[in-house]
Amino acid sequence: MLDARGRRERGLRVYKKMGWGENAGLKEVDEEVWSLTTDFIFGEIWSRPGLSLRDRELVTLASLIAIGSEGMSVHMRHSHKLGITDKEIKEVILQVMYYVGQPRGFFAMRRLKAEMAERPPARGKKKQR
Repeated sequence: MLDARGRRERGLRVYKKMGWGENAGLKEVDEEVWSLTTDFIFGEIWSRPGLSLRDRELVTLASLIAIGSEGMSVHMRHSHKLGITDKEIKEVILQVMYYVGQPRGFFAMRRLKAEMAERPPARGKKKQR
């Protein structure tokens, strides 16, 4: 395990790769929650070997869709920076929808359409590790 400073640095590097800057939106909501999220979730979990950031993002999207979380919008918005296309997000929604229920799937599809309307289509790029 890393020390606190190492976790923070790794968490901030993950944010940068995802196009989140320093995730200032969360920091504005609550600095302690931002610190825990940055240090543990992104500095420890997202930084582990074994899955690429791209794969972790797909797993996260599926999880957020399954629980019907508004947080899926942030991940949809920035997922193209990890090489994920809108078409792939749609496929994740379709895959998850029939396991967790159509209402969650429809909610996710509406979120995807809203995000697509806000930016040019995500084309994807090389996988990031």
